[in-house]
Amino acid sequence: MGQRRWLILAVIVCLFASSCGRELQLKHNDKHTVYNHTLVKTLVEYASAVYMSDLTELFSWTCSRCDGLTKGFEVIELIVDVQHCLQGYVGVAKDLKAIIVALRGTQEHSLQNWIEDLYWKQLDLNYPGMPDAMVHHGFFSAYHNTTIRPGILTAIKEAKEIYGDLDIMVTGHSMGGAMAAFCGLDLSVNHEAQNVQVVTFGQPRVGNAAFASYYSQLVPNTIRVTNEHDIVPHLPPYYSYFPQKTYHHFPREVWLYEIGWGSLVYRVEKVCDNSGEDPTCSRSVTGNSISDHLVYYGVELKCETWRSCGIMTDPRVEDYRKTDIQGNFILSRNPAAPVLRLNTH
Repeated sequence: MGQRRWLILAVIVCLFASSCGRELQLKHNDKHTVYNHTLVKTLVEYASAVYMSDLTELFSWTCSRCDGLTKGFEVIELIVDVQHCLQGYVGVAKDLKAIIVALRGTQEHSLQNWIEDLYWKQLDLNYPGMPDAMVHHGFFSAYHNTTIRPGILTAIKEAKEIYGDLDIMVTGHSMGGAMAAFCGLDLSVNHEAQNVQVVTFGQPRVGNAAFASYYSQLVPNTIRVTNEHDIVPHLPPYYSYFPQKTYHHFPREVWLYEIGWGSLVYRVEKVCDNSGEDPTCSRSVTGNSISDHLVYYGVELKCETWRSCGIMTDPRVEDYRKTDIQGNFILSRNPAAPVLRLNTH
C-alpha cells in the first residue's frame, strides 16, 4: 500500500512540474488562445457576483462577493430584464485595464427544468452572415432580443469615452456563458471591437460545427472552462454521427478535474485541443452532476437566496434608475463621476 501511495505522489509531482506557472499559450489558426489561471480566477468572481440578490449592493460594488480579486471594480450599468428574467452588468476594472461584461445564468431553482428542456433543443436559427451556421434560438434571443444587448453597448461606449480604448472581457456562467459568447461575437463582428476576450464557465453548446468554426476565427481569444462531471457542457447533446447537424462546442476548452487517491489529490487544469469537442476532456466523462455546475475554482455560481424575477430596488438607487414600459430597468451612473458610494447598512 505504501509503494502505491509513493507512486501516486510521484505522478502528481510530475504533473505539477509540467504545469508550473499555469499559463499556457497555444496556437490555433495563426492566432493565440491564452489560458491564464490568475485572470480566469478573477473572472469567475465577476461571474459569481452577478448572481447577487441585493441589487443596491451589487450596483455600488459593496456586496459580499464584490471583494477579493474584484476589489475596486466600478459598475457603470446594471441591466435587469424582468420580462425575461435576465441580468448583467458592465463596468471598469482598472487593475486589468479592461471593461468587464458579466451575464447571469439560469437561477438554480429552475435549473433542473432548464436542463431537461436542453435535452430536446434543436438547431433552429440561421446565424446572420454565416452560411450553414445554425444556433440555438433561445440563447441567441436572450442576448440579441432583450434589453441586455442595448444596455451593454451603451455602457461600453460610455466607458470608452472616459477611459479610452480598453480591452473588453466578457464572462458568464451557464446560460450566461452562452449569452457571453454571442456578446463577444457581436462586439467583434458588428462593432469592430478590438481585443475582445470571452471566458465562460459551465457553458452549454450554442451552435453547430459551422458556427463553431466561424466563432473560433472571429473571437479567437475565448476560453470555455468546464468542471469535472458538470452536466450543462454536455447539452444540448452532441451526436458524432450527425457532424453538420448536431450542436458542437467551439474551442478552447479548459477542463478542471481531480486525480489522486485518498489524501493525495491534485487539481488538474487541462487545456484541450482546438476541436471544441476534445474526447480526452469533459467528453471523456459522463455529464451527470448539477453540483459540479454550481461551483468553479471553489467559487459559488448561484443566487444566495431565492427571489422572483419581479425585482424591487432600494430607494437609494432610484436616481440612477431608468425603466421601460415592460418594467425592465437599468441602473446607470456616469463613469466620469466619482465612484458610487451608498449607505448599504
